[in-house]
Amino acid sequence: MRIGCPTEIKAQEFRVGVTPNAATEAVAHGHDVLVQSGAGLGAGFSDDDYTAAGAQIAETAKEIYDSADMIVKVKEPQAQERKMLHEGQVLFAYLHLAPDPDQTRDLIESGCTAIAYETVTDRNGGLPLLAPMSEVAGRLAPQTGSWALQKANGGSGVLLGGVPGVRPANVAVLGGGVVGAAAARVAVGMGANVTVLDRSVPRLSYLDDMFMGRMTTQFSDKAAIEELLPRMDLVVGAVLIAGAAAPKLISRDQLSLMKPGSVLVDVAIDQGGCFETSRATTHQDPIYEVDGIVHYCVANMPGAVARTSTIALGNATMPFMLAIAKKGWKKACADDANLLNGVNVSGGHLTYAAVGEALNIPSVKAETLI
Repeated sequence: MRIGCPTEIKAQEFRVGVTPNAATEAVAHGHDVLVQSGAGLGAGFSDDDYTAAGAQIAETAKEIYDSADMIVKVKEPQAQERKMLHEGQVLFAYLHLAPDPDQTRDLIESGCTAIAYETVTDRNGGLPLLAPMSEVAGRLAPQTGSWALQKANGGSGVLLGGVPGVRPANVAVLGGGVVGAAAARVAVGMGANVTVLDRSVPRLSYLDDMFMGRMTTQFSDKAAIEELLPRMDLVVGAVLIAGAAAPKLISRDQLSLMKPGSVLVDVAIDQGGCFETSRATTHQDPIYEVDGIVHYCVANMPGAVARTSTIALGNATMPFMLAIAKKGWKKACADDANLLNGVNVSGGHLTYAAVGEALNIPSVKAETLI
């Protein structure tokens, strides 16, 4: 199979879909790899690194979209990229379709088979291709929240870890999954008072054991969130419903419960955000204020640490990429139900029910197409 990796063109996105190591593996398995010139520079990989791995270099994205059997990316294809996708082609990338009707429509019309990293599962029901970026975003959330709390950025001027004689910041993490646990770990390490809220008591029990009393766990409901908000300096939104739109956990009215200059970091913004007042921002212009509350809603947070993120993502995606390249997507998905769960669009059909529910679009089961 011919695997194509174009340069990411989403604003401030520095990651790359295929690492030189992944290219080496693909070439060793008999596949052709075509990488757009400069695609890896943001992550610290030169064209020479790819040619040494056996890949070919293309000057334009069009060359790749025209000739590749499978397109491997990081972020969802932008409008101009979607126009280059064609029938029979496989797209393997993060898609986050639930809050994005335009992308969903374009992918359906293209006739391609779009496999979303964020809905591929594992035998334990986890999300192995989302997990590494969730880990990165979770660890970044307290760092970016701490930066947003600085007075020059509109924040309240509170230092996350405090100093002797001055209390540290109070941090709430909404969601105790991969993102939430990573965010809590860093916030605790920075010296903050941390509370993690989740609706799974077993998960809260696990986190309580893992942190050995260094942070507080609390069952998540509307009353619990409202009770905490007046005391919080930083709230990290870390909820996830696989493939579906994120639930809105804090309304605009509830912002009035918070102290002026408090910060919301919405890690769920790729799925529409878990705060009513969230809207996607970029690394170039990451924050805005609503009713005195600072919002950080960058839609590709891991792109800020592109090298770490690219290597972590490449490690996770490579086995699936090689399986698709070796067998074709139909045989690979027939052999692996977890990969089949990643198929969101194929043959002019939406194949992920949660996206259909979010966008009011009819869907079919992916297995009917293989």
